[in-house]
Amino acid sequence: MSIVKLNNNSIKNVTTLGSVSLGSMVLIKKLTASSSATLSFVDGSSSVVLDNTYKEYLFTFNNMHASSDNSTAQEFEFNMSIDSGSNYNVTKTTTTFRSGHDESDSTTQLGYVADYDLAQGTGFQGLTEGDGIDNDQCCSGYMHLFNPSSTTFVKHYISCFNVARHNDFTANWFTSGYANTTSAVDAIQFKFLGGNIDAGDICLYGIN
Repeated sequence: MSIVKLNNNSIKNVTTLGSVSLGSMVLIKKLTASSSATLSFVDGSSSVVLDNTYKEYLFTFNNMHASSDNSTAQEFEFNMSIDSGSNYNVTKTTTTFRSGHDESDSTTQLGYVADYDLAQGTGFQGLTEGDGIDNDQCCSGYMHLFNPSSTTFVKHYISCFNVARHNDFTANWFTSGYANTTSAVDAIQFKFLGGNIDAGDICLYGIN
């Protein structure tokens, strides 16, 4: 057994302790879906803040449930806007990989998913794939968006989701990339590729 010896033999001689600030996470807005076509966060609308108040924003997704089952074609997805939500078509370059395991313990997967990458694409970016509509199937996760109000740099994001798929598979999806624009991103929209968001909620936080 090793013994650690301290130069100061007594803690009573310690007069001050340093302070460390870990910042804070502030809830800005919660949106709850109920057969909703989209859920959108627009800066300055309905008490939403998505500007230079915070350098980092966090979205959390709780039990997002699709209204229609499009087999492997169903996905939860997002896009950004630089014109207060008039258009969700910001140019993005992204990358995706996933891991998975089925309920019967017969199949596993881990790999890069090239079909979900965008290379200077303006379309919606998929965050999941194959979402099911059974009562025990949905997706949950989080997404970080960094410094969206910058007018100097591109806007980076990272996301992680777990999805209970239509074929009784659990899959962990990791997606990241950047919006290739030096204009401020002031709105972001989420939806399913096919059909409405039957249920679920999204919370937006600002991080100091």
